Amino acid sequence: MSERHITHRERALSLTRDLGMARARDFKAAGIPLVYLKRLTDAGDLVRLGRGLYQDPVRAGEDVAHDFAHAARLVPSGVISLVSALRHHELTTQLPHAVWMTIPHKARTPNLRGPKLEIVRATGDVLTAGVEHVRIEGVDVPIYSVAKTVADCFKHLRHVGEDVAIESLRDALRQRKTTVSELMEYAALNRVAHRMGPCIKAMQ
Repeated sequence: MSERHITHRERALSLTRDLGMARARDFKAAGIPLVYLKRLTDAGDLVRLGRGLYQDPVRAGEDVAHDFAHAARLVPSGVISLVSALRHHELTTQLPHAVWMTIPHKARTPNLRGPKLEIVRATGDVLTAGVEHVRIEGVDVPIYSVAKTVADCFKHLRHVGEDVAIESLRDALRQRKTTVSELMEYAALNRVAHRMGPCIKAMQ
C-alpha cells in the first residue's frame, strides 16, 4: 500500500469523524479523490448513508441502535423489519434513511416526533412469527430473525428492491446465519417460496 493511499484514507476518516457525516463535496474539497470512498466503504471504514453521504461506522452503529430503541418505545406494537433488521443482523452495508417497522394491519399509522419511520403492515403469523428480542438502552426491542427478515425482503420487493433481497439471502447463507430449511419455512409463510426457492438453489 502506497504512502499516498494511506494519507488519503487517514484524511478521509479524520474528516468523517470531525464532521459526523460528510458529503462527497467535503472529501473533494479536502483533496481526497472520490474513488477512495468506494474503497473505504467496501472495506467497512465508512458507511454510505445515501448518495454522496458518508458516516463513521462506529457512530452510525450507535445512531442506528438509538433509533431502534426510540422507535420501539414509541410504537410498542411494531417490530423492526426489512432493511433495518438487515442492518441489525449485519446483512447489508446500507444505512436505512428511516427505521423500518412492521405493524398490525389495523393499527393507526404512527404520527410522532422522533426517528423517521417506514411502515409496512402484516397480520396473523406473518406479523408474529420469527420475532426476536434485544435490549438497547434498557428498551426491549422486537426485531425479526434473519430467516424471517430475508423472506420479508422477498415479500416486499417493491419496498426494498430485488438487489437488496438477493444480497441478503446470499450473505445470510454464506455467513451461515440461518439455514435453507428456516428460510423456506418463512418463504412459505410469506407465500414467496416460488421466488426464493430458485434463488436458493442457484446459490448452492
